[in-house]
Amino acid sequence: MTSTTSETIVPDSEHKGLVASLPQPWRNLALLARVDRPIGWWLLFWPCAWGLFLGGGTAHWGILAWMLLGAIAMRGAGCVYNDIVDADLDARVARTAARPIASGATTRRTAWIWLLTLCAVGLLVLLQLRWEAQVVALGSLALVAAYPFMKRITGWPQAWLGLVFTWGAPVGWVEATGFERLAPLAALYAGCWAWCMAYDTIYALQDREDDAMVGIGSSALSFGNHVRAGVGGLYTMALLCWAGAIWLTRADPLALLALAPVSLHLLWQVATLKEDGADPLAKFRSNRFAGFLMAAACYVVGAA
Repeated sequence: MTSTTSETIVPDSEHKGLVASLPQPWRNLALLARVDRPIGWWLLFWPCAWGLFLGGGTAHWGILAWMLLGAIAMRGAGCVYNDIVDADLDARVARTAARPIASGATTRRTAWIWLLTLCAVGLLVLLQLRWEAQVVALGSLALVAAYPFMKRITGWPQAWLGLVFTWGAPVGWVEATGFERLAPLAALYAGCWAWCMAYDTIYALQDREDDAMVGIGSSALSFGNHVRAGVGGLYTMALLCWAGAIWLTRADPLALLALAPVSLHLLWQVATLKEDGADPLAKFRSNRFAGFLMAAACYVVGAA
């Protein structure tokens, strides 16, 4: 693959210019780790902040910074692993055919070395956490390893992704509280799962035609003509679960008002969602802001 790789980066790349300025070998590594698409590590990071803040760790800014680094490294590692496993499928889907392994620009050996390097950064972050949070964090490894295969065996791979990509919520909560008061955490995590499944269903709208031709499972396909209703139902579940988590943390009706901004934002997403064109990607990316609004809500409740 020549330098035209930078011009054929998948459509959801946000920083083509930055990536294109790198020497070719480094550019391929950056693309493997999705450096050009920071939305992924924001979505992985925000549940960490939610769990930490709602659990009362609102003063743990140092740990929060480590969690952000961990989200960047482990999201990158997960993407590299996903590309190694999915190279054959990626080569048959227009949006992913230019990925370094699928296109032949990077060897699998190089990808494995890069994966291990990113995991080493993740290990450094892991060592900063209390031992209980370390145990919880390690519990995600089996879920992560299985995820790339879900699209091959189920029409609802987003349901598995919801378990994987929001695992930071239990890690953050346990970092703040240990293994105490797990009922609010259960509600928080259930809401995180629904949120992730909803936003990734929106993301998958971009690939419906290719996924159908290749035979890849997707909730955007499985919902059929009811994608908006499905996404709306999942966001409603998320908000109800988050309300339960807040109530179990602080049984005060006023505390629930902290959810108003994120509720309005998710309502806007559903009300204005268009299932084709550029809108699915724009709505998907807007969850970076939704994550911030939810973090603010958790901070307000957790600091009270």
